Amino acid sequence: MATILPPRERFGPNICGDLTEANQREWLVSNGLGSYACGTISGIQTRRYHGLLIAALQPPADRYLLFSKAQTILLDGSDETLLYANCYADQSIEPRGYRHIEAFEIDGRMPVWHYRVGGIKLEMRIWMEPCANTTYIAYRLDPSNLDVDLQQYKVKCEILVNIRDHHSISERQGFATDAQMNGQTCQLTLPHEHYLHIKAVGGDMHMHGEWRAQVHLAEEQKLGLQGGDCHYQLGHAMLNLTPGRWVGIVCSLHEDASTDLRAALNRFRSRDIEMLKRAKTRVEEFENATDWVNRMLLATDHFIFSRPVEDLPNGESVIAGYPWLGDFGRQTMMALPGLTLATGRYDSARRILQTFGRFIDQGMLPNEIPGNGEAPRFTSVDASLWYIEAWRSYLKATQDLRSLHKIYPVLQRIIIACLKGTRHGIEMDADDGLLACGDGSVALTWMNGHANGEYVTPRIGKPVEINALWFNAVNTMTRFAYQLGLNPNPYGDLVKKTLRGFQRFVRAKDQGMYDVLDGPQGHDETIRPNQIMAVSLPYSPLDQETMARVVNICNKELLTAYGLRTLSPRHPQYQPRIKGDAGQQTKAWYQGGVWAWLLGHYALAEYRVHKDALAAQSRLSGLQDHMQSGALGNIGEVFDGAAPHASHGAIAHACAVACNLEAWWKLEKAKKIVRITPESQTQSRIQRILAMPV
Repeated sequence: MATILPPRERFGPNICGDLTEANQREWLVSNGLGSYACGTISGIQTRRYHGLLIAALQPPADRYLLFSKAQTILLDGSDETLLYANCYADQSIEPRGYRHIEAFEIDGRMPVWHYRVGGIKLEMRIWMEPCANTTYIAYRLDPSNLDVDLQQYKVKCEILVNIRDHHSISERQGFATDAQMNGQTCQLTLPHEHYLHIKAVGGDMHMHGEWRAQVHLAEEQKLGLQGGDCHYQLGHAMLNLTPGRWVGIVCSLHEDASTDLRAALNRFRSRDIEMLKRAKTRVEEFENATDWVNRMLLATDHFIFSRPVEDLPNGESVIAGYPWLGDFGRQTMMALPGLTLATGRYDSARRILQTFGRFIDQGMLPNEIPGNGEAPRFTSVDASLWYIEAWRSYLKATQDLRSLHKIYPVLQRIIIACLKGTRHGIEMDADDGLLACGDGSVALTWMNGHANGEYVTPRIGKPVEINALWFNAVNTMTRFAYQLGLNPNPYGDLVKKTLRGFQRFVRAKDQGMYDVLDGPQGHDETIRPNQIMAVSLPYSPLDQETMARVVNICNKELLTAYGLRTLSPRHPQYQPRIKGDAGQQTKAWYQGGVWAWLLGHYALAEYRVHKDALAAQSRLSGLQDHMQSGALGNIGEVFDGAAPHASHGAIAHACAVACNLEAWWKLEKAKKIVRITPESQTQSRIQRILAMPV
């Protein structure tokens, strides 16, 4: 059966013509190098990160906004219709070109606008060349336009540029422009000896420079940040429209970028199709996946990117989220199974593991690998434990014992460092076999938000999910030793000790688990979602009854349609809304905010307890609604704890996509086993999947 893209997500004039609705829906395209383009349906920029080419000048670092905007004007002889829109510093909207959008669609991952002006229908598409810093903007007249002299129509496309880090903003006269015409190409000089090449396809480039009025960035203002930005109009392209023929703009860091718009469009679509085909061919559970799951499969490609390192020129890594996050050790390893193994990208999985293996030091995986030769930052207690879990998942999927043999000494050093002690007070307590962490200098768990000079949730002591990961890691090392024909006994003894010690986390009946043991103020009884990982991870230290109690309390106190709350609403510090300045919002993220990646772990935990794969899988279905209202086809990072759960943070989050896709995959596998296996055998096989899932 031929692989096709899922049906287009379509939004009509009721959405496109309503500025509130159109601005809250964002599109995203990327190129596999850490570069991207994104914006709103309306075309109004609401973030400093909105633009048509944000390129990593020194991949994956130094991401610069270069091509800010293409302002489209439809010309009919001397008459012109402005199809773009801007929100200016005084918050006035001028012009209101979004009113001419008859429909907006997502075709695979490609944004498509359909404009109607009188009897004229004009289509516009934006995409990036895979593995190149090139953005295409293409226009096509609908040949079905009737009773209209189509030969007289043109598009004037005003080219707005910038030269700034994507985290910053520009003032008027904020940068010097060194631009010149080279034939029909406008060439702009950039930092690091790069040039931006802008070409018109099906028309002519005209260069003239002027600073445009400051635009208002509403989403930045909501964060308490500077809410204005200025762009420079480099010139314009005059494009001659012919029914059914593509014309447009090619903006690239590469002088030889292709100007064949149809071929470039087909290459982008072919990549989407091949990505789905590979997943459905190699991972049978996706063969008949629903449309929203297919969109999650497509979304995974945004996050995997090329990261060459010394002696590994084809190294790869994971962008933690768009538009502002980089690559981090913890998030990369958490996301790896869903991004690569669930999608059949086994080579990428191996290269990511090998890339990060180069940076392990004192038994720790760096949580951040800066660019430009800067030293890695070792600020995560669990990144190395997730690294071991990622290797377990990879080995289950590939049986690549050769790679395991090479990395095994590194994995051993991780365990030894935890036993003997390493940075930031990370060390196993010999009395109970539990892993302690924290010296007050940095928050070491995933709940590492920093606001107003202090960490929101420092969690010094023995955090519950860290020790669930520790138990999982020593079990995994036992299995690895068996697979390599080595002595597993040292790890077996450690498993027994940690198993006994972990029972200290268990509270009285119906109260779940302590979030942290042996902290500065003793045991932390706060009801948080971290305990769910003691049930969802492959090797659980809990008996069936305790697992059921953990799932029950998370269901009652923390579960929402989009993920788990970070704090029970009954707690006095619970914050139902993420609002206020940047510091207040950061606090709310960890004191009630809902994180989407946790939903996948909850679904797996619920299945482990209740053995109903269909019901557990249905927990994920609420995400399909969000994928139609935020970053289209993607899953956001964090949501309000209270309904209607407005989204915040990264608009496309790697762990949110990956953890939920991985959970859907495992539960789909479990559903098939239940359908074809007699009941007497089903439970045994289910337990094997949960103990050693792919």
